[in-house]
Amino acid sequence: MTPQEISQLRLDYTINSLNEEDVAASPVQQFGKWWDDAAASKIIEMNAMTVATTGSDGIPDARIVLLKAYDEHGFVFFTNYNSAKSSQLDHNGNCCLLFFWKELERQVRIKGVAEKISMKESIDYFDSRPHGSKLGAWSSPQSMVVAGKAFLKETYEYYAERFKHGEIPKPPHWGGYRVKPVSIEFWQGRPSRMHDRILYTETVPGSWKTERLAP
Repeated sequence: MTPQEISQLRLDYTINSLNEEDVAASPVQQFGKWWDDAAASKIIEMNAMTVATTGSDGIPDARIVLLKAYDEHGFVFFTNYNSAKSSQLDHNGNCCLLFFWKELERQVRIKGVAEKISMKESIDYFDSRPHGSKLGAWSSPQSMVVAGKAFLKETYEYYAERFKHGEIPKPPHWGGYRVKPVSIEFWQGRPSRMHDRILYTETVPGSWKTERLAP
C-alpha cells in the first residue's frame, strides 16, 4: 500500500451517539454500561488496553496490557515489578489507560495515578492464573536484554522442573497496579468526524463533573 493509498483510508462512524442526558452520574458506572455493551458484542480481548507512562527520560512509552478488575477505586492490571513500565510508574505514577473498541466505534481514555495493590490481592490473582502463566512470571526477566530465545526456553524449563511437585508461589517481583482515575473521557464515533466526547473530571473525591468536548 502506497502513502497515497494510506492517506485515503477512512471510515464514517454511524453506529451510536452519546448524549449528556444519557450518561451515568459516575464515570465508573458509565464504564460499566459500555463494558456490558462490549461483552454483549463478543469483542475479542475486550479487556486489552494501552498503558501510557513516562519515566525519568521524560519520553512517553506505551504498551498493551489486560485489565483484570475495576471498581470505584480504580482499574487493575498485573505485571513484573522489574519491567520498564514498573520502573516508569515508580518514577512517575501519573499514567493513562486507553480502551479502543472498534466494533462499537468507541474509545475510553482514563487519566490517573498508579499505585501497587496489596500483597494479598496480588497473591489471590496469581493463584488463579493458569499453570503456564505462573511459570512465565518466574521465567521472564521482563524488558531486560537476554542472550536469545534459547535462554528463555531454558529458564522456563528450569522453573518447570523446580515447581513440578508443588504449588507455584507468586514471585516477589510480580504484582498488580491500581490506576485511580482523575478524569475519564468517553468517545463515540459519529458521522463526518463530529464525534461525541464526554469528559468526567473529579472535583472532590467521589464527585464528578461532566463536560462535552469538541471533536
